[in-house]
Amino acid sequence: MPFRFGECVLDQERRELTLRGQVVGVGPQVFDLLLHLVRNHDRVVSKDDLLEAVWNGRIVSESTITSHINAVRKAIGDSGGEQRLIRTVPRKGFRFVGTIQGGAIQCDTIEAGAIDVGAAEVGTIGETPSGPVLPSKPSITVLPFQNLSGDPEQDYFADGVVEDIIAALSRIRWLFVIARNSSFAYKGRAVEVMDVGRELGVRYVLEGSVRKAGNRVRITGQLIDATSGTHLWAERFEGMLDDLFELQDRIAESVVGAIAPQLERAEIERAKRKPTESLDAYDYYLRGMAKLHSGTREAIDAALPLFQRATGLDPEFASAYGGAAWCHLWRKVNGWMTDRPREIAEGARLARLAVEFGRDDAVALTRAGHALGHFVGDLDGGIALIDRAVLLNPNFAPAWFLGGYLRAFRGETESASEHFAHAVRLSPLDPEMFRMQAGTALAHFFAGRYDCAAAWADKALGNLPGLLVAIALTAASHALAGRTEDARQAMQRLRALDPSLRVSTLREWLPIHRPEDLTRFAEGLRLAGLRE
Repeated sequence: MPFRFGECVLDQERRELTLRGQVVGVGPQVFDLLLHLVRNHDRVVSKDDLLEAVWNGRIVSESTITSHINAVRKAIGDSGGEQRLIRTVPRKGFRFVGTIQGGAIQCDTIEAGAIDVGAAEVGTIGETPSGPVLPSKPSITVLPFQNLSGDPEQDYFADGVVEDIIAALSRIRWLFVIARNSSFAYKGRAVEVMDVGRELGVRYVLEGSVRKAGNRVRITGQLIDATSGTHLWAERFEGMLDDLFELQDRIAESVVGAIAPQLERAEIERAKRKPTESLDAYDYYLRGMAKLHSGTREAIDAALPLFQRATGLDPEFASAYGGAAWCHLWRKVNGWMTDRPREIAEGARLARLAVEFGRDDAVALTRAGHALGHFVGDLDGGIALIDRAVLLNPNFAPAWFLGGYLRAFRGETESASEHFAHAVRLSPLDPEMFRMQAGTALAHFFAGRYDCAAAWADKALGNLPGLLVAIALTAASHALAGRTEDARQAMQRLRALDPSLRVSTLREWLPIHRPEDLTRFAEGLRLAGLRE
């Protein structure tokens, strides 16, 4: 789907730019530069980023970059003096500031598995009868590996192997990788690879198995072209359990090589980042993450001590600190805290440790940035941390939807909607879809679209009935839309889940930045029957 802005249409499939209906002749690097700026319109693009994206990392002169920027501006009817569409940010880089048509979310069109990724993959939504459209770049999903150990308790181990392969592949910027949760929707099911490819909108599928016996492990994997069913690559890896990370690295490297033989060694090395050298700590971390995914109170209570054991064994395990901080956050937003000041302080402490030890860890930065936004109200700082996570791992769906939440709380509703839509595209079968649905409801509510907000909040509650923020949004949306009885019923559910919630404590509950948004939320809940 082409980008439309001003009087221009940018079609990446045809590699064609038109201005007022006339094709504009531009060189390939000028076209790539414009496309990169448009795709990343929600942030400032640095010169280093341009060098990587347009010149494949080659160093070119300052004057070359300037001349290409000028050529882009001329091609789209802009100039350095006006900067209507492309703005120079001194000492930082450049940002596309034009309005892109078709980028806003529609109320009734996001459905898991029914997303048209469009040219930019940033939130252009539409239903297609055959599933998502294949992205223009190579796309892959890694299915859950079979646990052949004969011990169901070892499922977490096999799942962890797959999660690390997904993480390694996701760090490669030119590769579109389906998020872990959508891949795991197929766990325990007999599936046809070509059906998986159609449902998820990917060209390649990686499947395999893990057999663990004593201190030895065997990992097998095969890569399949889901559009044709052709087997492209198969390999078996064996070794001692102490070499687990090396085995995972070798699988990721082999898969990447099968998809794009021209990949440079530096890009492969970038995919070889180990979360920790301590397998014992990592084992506890995997168990904690398995609990964290469900979102229930009991699961969160069980996850926190597992993360604490992980950091006890590895005091610099950034992702485990992030997981622990997020446990406290989830307790806060659901009204489960028993000692609120102490838990908030502890959550903030853990989040800061995650940042301190995880400057290059997308998982740690994402969880920590979101937690700090809630615990200390630093939405700008939290967004910056999550944006860095997206740069490190552009296929990490939680970074997109948790960044969407902070943007919604910041009042940036359209940008938030785009982030939620992109998260859905990365993980269209996510069992945690309730998080994206509730976030979409939040963005609609602050944008004044109460019918849309209520519809999305109801979808979230269909997946997690006790999600407090979704119930609150349902009550406030119905009340402001004049549906008094629906609002009253939602308020009954809200009181049952958190009897202590009051209009006067809303600011302490959620980090809502704009006074008008807080007033709107308070008025809706007040009309629904929430006590002052």
